[in-house]
Amino acid sequence: MVLTDDTAGALVSAVALANSGEDPDTLVTRDQLKEFFARHHYTGRFDGDAAELDAVRALRPSLRTLLTSDRDTAVELVNTILADACALPRLVRHGETDWHLHAVSDDSPLARRIAVETAMAMIDVIRADELSRLTICAADCEGIVLDLSRNRSRKFCSTACGNRTAVAAYRTRQAGT
Repeated sequence: MVLTDDTAGALVSAVALANSGEDPDTLVTRDQLKEFFARHHYTGRFDGDAAELDAVRALRPSLRTLLTSDRDTAVELVNTILADACALPRLVRHGETDWHLHAVSDDSPLARRIAVETAMAMIDVIRADELSRLTICAADCEGIVLDLSRNRSRKFCSTACGNRTAVAAYRTRQAGT
């Protein structure tokens, strides 16, 4: 599956945000929100206050539901997000980023922009029938895995989960010898 840069970026961001709510929570301070905003190359309005942090944190359960839903449920959720936001897709270009889609204004609240960008990205995933690219981590956690690899080989939500699983398998093999 070949995704445009903005679609892949929105999915990576949404997965990171959904996974930030797993134990340990990695989005609890305004500084962590600021780092998330910068790491995922968001543009536009950024208040950085407690209200914005609370709104972004509150978005995590609905993103998790969207990213782990079956195709028909995902369609319903995408349509609801876009309708609630009165999304109107338009092409924009800023900084070093070439033409891509925005569907709400740059001065919309960050949580709304994240929800709409995720919904727009999910449109491509749904239309390509590629929801199998989004799974739950094979380790003993509830992290979401976004597999953008050609051979669909990604199993873990993070390097830490992959390493923890490998170490556990090694110890099991060593105990058996």
